Amino acid sequence: MYKVSSKLKIFAFVLIGLGALLTVAGFLTVPASVDDVKEMLAEDAAAHGGSHSTALDTHQVAGHGDDHATSGHGNDAHASSHDDEHANHVFHQLTNKPWSAVYVACFFFFMIALGCTAFYAIQKVSQAGWSPGLFRVMEGISSYLLVGGILMFILLLLSGFHVNHIFTWMEPGIDEVGHENYDALVAGKTGFLNVPFWLIRAAAFLIGWNLYRWSIRRISLKQDEEPEGNVWYKKGFKQSAIFLVFFIVTESIMSWDWIMSFDPHWFSTLFGWYVFASMFVSGITVIALVTIYLKSRGHLEYINDSHIHDLAKFMFGISIFWTYLWFSQFMLIWYSNIPEEVTYFITRIEDYNILFFGMVAINFLFPLLILMNSDFKRVNWFVVTAGIFILLGHYIDIYVMVMPATVGESWFIGMPEIGSFMLFAGIFLLVVFNTISKAPLLAKGDPFIGESKHFHY
Repeated sequence: MYKVSSKLKIFAFVLIGLGALLTVAGFLTVPASVDDVKEMLAEDAAAHGGSHSTALDTHQVAGHGDDHATSGHGNDAHASSHDDEHANHVFHQLTNKPWSAVYVACFFFFMIALGCTAFYAIQKVSQAGWSPGLFRVMEGISSYLLVGGILMFILLLLSGFHVNHIFTWMEPGIDEVGHENYDALVAGKTGFLNVPFWLIRAAAFLIGWNLYRWSIRRISLKQDEEPEGNVWYKKGFKQSAIFLVFFIVTESIMSWDWIMSFDPHWFSTLFGWYVFASMFVSGITVIALVTIYLKSRGHLEYINDSHIHDLAKFMFGISIFWTYLWFSQFMLIWYSNIPEEVTYFITRIEDYNILFFGMVAINFLFPLLILMNSDFKRVNWFVVTAGIFILLGHYIDIYVMVMPATVGESWFIGMPEIGSFMLFAGIFLLVVFNTISKAPLLAKGDPFIGESKHFHY
C-alpha cells in the first residue's frame, strides 16, 4: 500500500498557498477604472516618446493658421474619442486577464484527468493485457475529475452570471437589434449559445463523466474483494464501452462550448478532435510521470521498462497525431484564406507569434527527437524529459486557444498565470496521490493482471 510522503504533501500545500497568494495578487493588481488605464497608457507613451510625437502633431496642425482651427479642434475631439475607446478596450482586456489565467489552468488540469479517464476506458474495452498493472495509477489521476469538474463548473457559473466577461457571446443585448452590443452572427447562434442551455450541457457532461469514474473505480475495488469469476469485469467492460460512446460526443461539444466559443465568429470541424488529442496525450504523459515517480519510491514492483516503453509509444504517437490535426486545421484555413476563418490565426500570429509557433515546435519536435528511438522509450529520464515538454507545450496550447479572444494584445506572463498554475497543480497532486494511497497499487482481481505482471518484450 502506498503512503503519501510528508515531503509531497508539504510541496503540494506550498504550491497551493503560493499559488493562491499570487492569483489573488493578480486580481488585486487589475486597474480599478478606465482612468487608471489612461494614466498607464500615457506613462507608457511618454516612456516611448509618444508625448513628443503628439505634441509635434498638434504644433503642425496649429501652424496652418486660424482657417484650420476648427479642423484642429475636430481632430482633437476625434483623437480624444479614439483614446477613450482604446482605454476602454485595454481596461476590458486587463480585467479579463486574471480570470482567463485561472480558466486556462483549471481547464488544463481537468483535461488531464478526463484524458486519463478516456485512456483507462479504452484499456478496459480493448481488453489490453499490458496495462492492468497501471490501473490504480489511472484511477488516481482520474479521481481529479470530480474536484476539477466542480471547480470548472464554478468558473462556468461565474461566467454565466456575468461575474466576469471572458465569453463575449454572453454580453447583454448581443442578440437585440439596435443594441450597442448587437452582433448579427452571434445572434444567429443563440439557439445553441445561450447561458441556460450552455450550463445544462456542462452539468450533464460533468455528471456523466464522473458517474463513470465513480462506477469503474468501485468495480475495480470489488474485483479485488471477489476475484473469482468475471462478473465485475464484464460490468466494467460494458460501462466502459457505453462511456466511450458518451465521451466522444460530449467531448466534442464540450470543446465547442468551453474553448471554441471564446471566438464565437469562428469555427472548425476539426476542433473537437484537436482538443481531444491534446487532453489524451497529456493524460497519458501524466500516467507515465506518476508511474516513474512511484517506481522511484520502491512501489509498482511489477511495472518494468516494457510498460514505460508502451506509455512512451503512446506519448510519441499521439503527439504526431496532434501535429497532424494542427497542420490540417491551420493549413487548410490559411490556404483557403476565407476572412471569417483565417482571422483566428492572424490574431494569434500577430499578437502571440512566439507562443503560437513555439508550442507547435515543443509539441512536435521534442517528442519526435526524444522518443523516436525505441531504446530511449525505456529510459526513465528520457521519458520524463519528453513528458515535461509535452505538458508545457499543451499548457501553452490551451493558453493560446483562450487568451487571444479574452486578453488580446494585452497579454503577458504575470502573477495570475504563474499563481493559478501552481494553485491547480497543488490541488491536482493532493487529490491524485491521496486517491492512489487509498487502495493497493496492484489490481489483483483483474483477469489480465497475470499477463501485465509478466509483460516483457
